[in-house]
Amino acid sequence: QVQLVESGGGLVQAGGSLRLSCAASGHYAMGWFRQAAGKEREFVAAISWSGRSISVEDSVKGRFTISRDNAGNTVHLQMNSLKPEDTAVYYCAADPDLAVFIRSPNGIAYWGQGTQVTVSS
Repeated sequence: QVQLVESGGGLVQAGGSLRLSCAASGHYAMGWFRQAAGKEREFVAAISWSGRSISVEDSVKGRFTISRDNAGNTVHLQMNSLKPEDTAVYYCAADPDLAVFIRSPNGIAYWGQGTQVTVSS
């Protein structure tokens, strides 16, 4: 069983920055989803095991950057210029196949517990 350990959520003012991190054991594509209160879960960003392939949701492009440190099997989500609408629980996910993040996220193999990100106006 793969454990995903998330860190870095919190409260920040609009325009501020936060960095989320997620550590996993094993070689997986990894990424982030988010779910705001009363809304459906949505894809944020994902990165292949090699780091060569990256996918980022349009509404966060230019503000959020996903990267990974394979020495520590850790993926990072740097979130800049945060907006109140970015407020959500952010979930780390891992799967052998990057394409699953886009095509069939319900089939993703492993999920973290979630970390709250709150952006105040």
